[in-house]
This record gives sequence, C-alpha cells and structure tokens, in this order.
Amino acid sequence: CLCLALAGGVLFSLEEGASFWNQFLTWRIFFASMISTFTLNSVLSVYHGNAWDLSSPGLINFGRFDSEKMGYTIQEIPIFIFMGVVGGILGALFNALNYWLTMFRIRYIHRPCLQVIEAMLVAAVTAAVGFVMIYCSRDCQPIQGSSVAYPLQLFCADGEYNSMATAFFNTPEKSVVNLFHDPPGSYNPMTLGMFTLMYFFLACWTYGLTVSAGVFIPSLLIGAAWGRLFGISLSYLTKGSIWADPGKYALMGAAAQLGGIVRMTLSLTVIMMEATGNVTYGFPIMLVLMTAKIVGDYFVEGLYDMHIQLQSVPFLHWEAPVTSHSLTAREVMSTPVTCLRRIERVGTVVDILSDTSSNHNGFPVVESNPNTTQVAGLRGLILRSQLIVLLKHKVFVERANLSLVQRRLKLKDFRDAYPRFPPIQSIHVSQDERECMIDLSEFMNPSPYTVPQEASLPRVFKLFRALGLRHLVVVNNHNEVVGMVTRKDLARYRLGKEGLEELSLAQT
Repeated sequence: CLCLALAGGVLFSLEEGASFWNQFLTWRIFFASMISTFTLNSVLSVYHGNAWDLSSPGLINFGRFDSEKMGYTIQEIPIFIFMGVVGGILGALFNALNYWLTMFRIRYIHRPCLQVIEAMLVAAVTAAVGFVMIYCSRDCQPIQGSSVAYPLQLFCADGEYNSMATAFFNTPEKSVVNLFHDPPGSYNPMTLGMFTLMYFFLACWTYGLTVSAGVFIPSLLIGAAWGRLFGISLSYLTKGSIWADPGKYALMGAAAQLGGIVRMTLSLTVIMMEATGNVTYGFPIMLVLMTAKIVGDYFVEGLYDMHIQLQSVPFLHWEAPVTSHSLTAREVMSTPVTCLRRIERVGTVVDILSDTSSNHNGFPVVESNPNTTQVAGLRGLILRSQLIVLLKHKVFVERANLSLVQRRLKLKDFRDAYPRFPPIQSIHVSQDERECMIDLSEFMNPSPYTVPQEASLPRVFKLFRALGLRHLVVVNNHNEVVGMVTRKDLARYRLGKEGLEELSLAQT
C-alpha cells in the first residue's frame, strides 16, 4: 500500500487479494495501510528536509484537476463509454498476448540463467527502441512556457525539447502527470500514436519477468497516451472546442486501460480520485471502469486472475462457476480421508503426520474403541499444527494409566508456536512413547462444519467464501465421514471455453 492511497489500498486488497471478507480483516488491512502511510510520510519529510511534516501526498500523485476549467457534460457520457469499450478491447489484447508469453516462459525460460538473459534482452531492446523512436519522431517543442521539469533536447535545436524523449525517459509517474496536465499542443499526434504502440508491446513483454515490476503505472501511461491522442482528435473534429481538453481524456484513457487489464472497479475508482485530488470525475471514471471490465471479460479474464491460474494458486473467486449446479460434494471431495480416533496411539499420529505422500492439514476425529477397528460417527476436527504442539509437549499417557489426568496445555502454548510450527521430523518420540495413548477430545473442534454428500457445489462454495473455511467434512446419513473438501478442491474448477474445466494446483 506504499504506492497507493490509504482507502484505495484497503479496497484494492479486498477486491483483488482476499477470498474471505469480514470486518476484522478490513480493520487489519486498514491498520496496515495507515501504518505504511505514516512511515512513508515520515521518511519523505526527512528526505525533503522538513522533518515530521506528514502532509506529503505519497509516491503516486497525478496532480489536481481543475473542475472549473475541465468540467464534463451529459453529452460526453457516450464518449466516456466508448473509451471504456476501447480500454476493454486493448486490455483483453494485452492479457491475451501476455498469457501466451507467460506460457512460453513457463515451458522454455525456467532456468535462472535464461531468466537473467531475458531480462537483459528486454532492457536492451527497450533502450534501443526508445532512442530510435526519439530520433525518428523529431517532435520538438519550445521550452519557453513549458511546464516540463526536465526537458531533454535530444535531436532538437537550442531552446526546444523533444516530447518523445520526455515521455520515454521521465519516470512513468512523471510522464503520466505530463500527459494529464500539459497544455494542448505539447504533443504531436504521431508521437502519441507511436509511443502508445511501442510502449504497449514493451509493457506486455516486461510483465512477468523475474524482476520486481508491476503493471499498474505502465497501464496508466499507455491509457493516458492514447486518451490524450483521443482528446486531440476530438479537438480537431470540434474545431478546438473548450470541452475537448486532451488532459481530461488522458485521465479517462488511463482509467479505461488499467480497468481493461486488471478488471477492478471500486478500488480503482477510489485510487484515481485520490491520486488526482478531485471527486468530480468519480462518476465518469466509474463508468469507464465498469464498461472496460464488461467488455474485457467478454474476451478473456483479468491479468491478475490469469496469473493466479497459471501459477496454480488455490484462490477462490467471488462466485462458483455458473455451470457447476449439477456437481455435488461427492464429486469434488477428496477421498479416502485419513481419520483419527478420539483416543489414538501416539505412534499412529506420528506415522500419519510423517507420511510424505500426503500433506493433510486437517483430520476428522471419530469415536471408536481403541481395541477394535470399527469406526463410528464424526466427533470433531483437529489440525496438523495442534497435533504437533501436543506431541512437542508430550501430552499423552501410558496405556495402563488412561484414567490419569494428562498434562494441561494453555492457549499460550499454541500461540507461541504460531505461525512457524516445527516440522514433525524435529520432534523426537521414543519407541516407548509410541505405545502411549493421546486423548484428542480436549483439543479438537467438537463441532466442525459438515455437509451431506448430496450438497451442491455452489452451496459448498458459498460456505467457504462466507465463513473463511479451510476444511469441510462430508458425511453420509449416519454422520460417518465419507470425504473432505478443501479450498484446493474448489479452486481447481473454473468455467472455460468447453464448459467446466479442472485445473492442476500447486502442491503447497
């Protein structure tokens, strides 16, 4: 959230990064955003030589738009919608190209040396393309009266600066500000067209490299460039009408391009309003973002969702696939399930946790007689982390002394081990201790969430989303465990071109 506004950062995390939304999670994200904003402002105050001045706008500030000079009317609403359509189409094209490029990288550029070579190649090509375009454009503007902070004279006469060089060799944030606020006539249409085309493909190539890089600011810069070009075209068509200001359409183009790529609406609206310091453009920005999302979703999914799928991350979307109503819990559950008896032998628990063929994190607890193999109904659920803490503190008794009171554990014992619980291999259990018995009744969850095996997939999906579940036990009519549904079992299903598809997920 250091790069985003406070409220926008909270909404960004909830809209794109969370598969479970509750009030406590909202407060945590807000508190983290507040602390990061305070820390950033403190550092910037020292950097600017005015210690403890906390009024810095942050790392992203696109300048304030004057609503009196650049207002909008109802006649411009169809124009904004059209820009949203263009942003959705360009965003879908960007995502499709990046998808095939990422697939190529996964198959052929997976060795570290090749990844370094690719990063060097992208840097070299970007620099070469930039210099060639600057040399070919020769878009020279007079320095006098210009608002450009660092004008570059490259291939221009004295007293002039090269606008293509200003767009390429400024920081992307500064280039966005220039495209938003430079007066009309600061850019040649040919310059904007060439810059948009080349920067589009360079940004698409760069995203996904094994370097620390993102798509947020490059998307805004691409959209601001073609948005300003769109505004210049409108100004030509309307013979210089005052409402066809290119800076205003640069803002709408930036929103349309970013929305067409990442497909977010609420958080981006707030971020754009906070970064420009103007609430007046909230409605057209929201309209542009919604249009770009609808159009882009018609062709391909958002860039973040696409990479989540390519990296096999078990992330739950907002809704279950629309064609999943015919599926039941029986068809998606994992079976057979490794169950533990309420009073279990320590050696059995150690063997189950040490089994490298499975990485189960939750185990149903069933009632049974320790001397028989007959399993009764479900009694509870216990986690791997809890079992490790019990073994670490040796909370078990000898078989002949089951009536004795076991060692009492406090909640602090479990909290001290969180979040890095020791692996089972680091816990030593002697051969004599393996024959001891452990009573799980006191530590298990005695009322885990369960569903019948005939429950539909959308119902199971809503339980996971609404309750933030990790495990859901599937039982039959006799309350006997028949399967287990985890987040991975749900996340592997998505709606593809040929109907419901099952994906392979990362084993983590």
